[in-house]
Amino acid sequence: MQEPGSTGCAMTRTIRYALGVGCRRGAEAARLIALVEELLSEAGISEADLSAVATIAGKDTEPAVMALGHHLGLAVTCFAPDELEAETPRLANPSDIVFRETGCHGVAEASALAALGKEARLVVPKRVLDGCTAALAAGSSP
Repeated sequence: MQEPGSTGCAMTRTIRYALGVGCRRGAEAARLIALVEELLSEAGISEADLSAVATIAGKDTEPAVMALGHHLGLAVTCFAPDELEAETPRLANPSDIVFRETGCHGVAEASALAALGKEARLVVPKRVLDGCTAALAAGSSP
């Protein structure tokens, strides 16, 4: 029985996933792709479930990141260091070393979170393989 004034419609939410990535200069694309495939498998998420790939400004032209975006069929979204630094309180693995190098305390985790907004949460914290990093965040939208 519906309550008075109710439309009878239920609000549904769609879970969206964003992948945050980083890599050292000249990293092998195959390594970054393998890392991402491992991370997605661990989370039980398919490549088709991803809605975004994100990184720090300037890394979008790195061959490994470009190859990953092509492999996934997604454009790579970039964030300025100060945008990623704003995500620091939500990072599982903030790094002073990364801060000294980039101006933010994390690239992969912060990029994944920034891509989905304030309600996002880390599903898989930063993973590292041969100079490549990746993290997965989830968020929902009505």
